[in-house]
Amino acid sequence: MKTGMLAVPGAEIYYEVRGSGPPLLLINGGDGDAAMFGPLAGLLAEGHTVITYDLRGNSRSRLTGPPAPQWIEEHAHDAHLLLSAVAAEAPAYVFGTSYGGMIGMDVLARHPGQVRALVAHEPFVIDLLPDADRWHALFQEVYELYEREGADPAMRRFSDAIGVDGPPEPAGSLPAPVREMLARLRANLETCLAYELRTFVRFRPDVEALRAARFALVVGGEGPTTLLHRTTQALAERVGTGIVEFPGGHVGFLSHAAGFAAALRGAFAD
Repeated sequence: MKTGMLAVPGAEIYYEVRGSGPPLLLINGGDGDAAMFGPLAGLLAEGHTVITYDLRGNSRSRLTGPPAPQWIEEHAHDAHLLLSAVAAEAPAYVFGTSYGGMIGMDVLARHPGQVRALVAHEPFVIDLLPDADRWHALFQEVYELYEREGADPAMRRFSDAIGVDGPPEPAGSLPAPVREMLARLRANLETCLAYELRTFVRFRPDVEALRAARFALVVGGEGPTTLLHRTTQALAERVGTGIVEFPGGHVGFLSHAAGFAAALRGAFAD
């Protein structure tokens, strides 16, 4: 595995590259970082040049200016610059989960020549829901709770509302790399709550661009139905496409890496 840092406007992006073959960019969401894709990336590297990275302001991708509200379009520009730097020879397959799926959609819309195919896993496109205003108000309440009481109470409120658990504590019994990853994820909650959540969920994808592209929507096929199943269905109805079930739940790419890798290869098959 190769690692590197890429200077982009307002940040330095940490990235990892594995394997060889057609480029495949994996984009995480929320508080996640490149390490969450480690098992999946290792499996996919058997046939692809797999690129993973930490989103700006998260984990090892530090901001070079003062923190401020962030937008999906800004993150999509980061992904565009990363692909231009490390995978300029051919258009890339792109997989994004949660916010990452939304980032991938914006890259596809703005730079269609860079994206060979896009798979979006449980995108958090709240603004497409008929009750979007209620959710925007709730996320404002989550932010205010964070300001008053800190990240843990705010994340409990957020997780209970959307039906997806936050990251676990980095317990001492876990292997050191896992503890280190979980410690980074917990630190990333601050960025998520303060600068990402309320702005990211205002993103509206370019539906016409998605209709014209190789684009697939997928959800975790195990566990309870969550708010992210609703948002995925809302986007599917706009685009006029079906929804495919992948192994596991919202983090199936980590908990069911082998089955997820097989499903993703199938989705990208030409």
